[in-house]
Amino acid sequence: MESQNTYHEKIDEGIEAALQASSDIQAENIRLIDVSGQCEFADYFIVLTVQSPRQMRAVVDEIESKLKILSLPLHHREGDNTSGWTLLDYGDLVVHVFGQEFREYYSLEDAWPDARTVRIIQ
Repeated sequence: MESQNTYHEKIDEGIEAALQASSDIQAENIRLIDVSGQCEFADYFIVLTVQSPRQMRAVVDEIESKLKILSLPLHHREGDNTSGWTLLDYGDLVVHVFGQEFREYYSLEDAWPDARTVRIIQ
């Protein structure tokens, strides 16, 4: 009998799927940030920039689709492609999709100065 993945294995798979989906749809400045020990509500952030509302919708749809296949439930979603940002909360993984202006304004990388950037995809 095949064993089911643990929650942390699902999060790891979700990270890889979200990074790949973002890269495939040509998001920019994609960063995986380890906020464990710095943040009470998540262990990892993925932060990325898109160039248009259409691209934001495509990236968000693809991430949601890929993580649904992995049976990683979406706990909460905020924003949309017309607001300039979207947040996808998968528990210990939170994906932040920003238009350029909003990425600069919120500057999440600076909000967690002790967090460690694990991976950068340009």
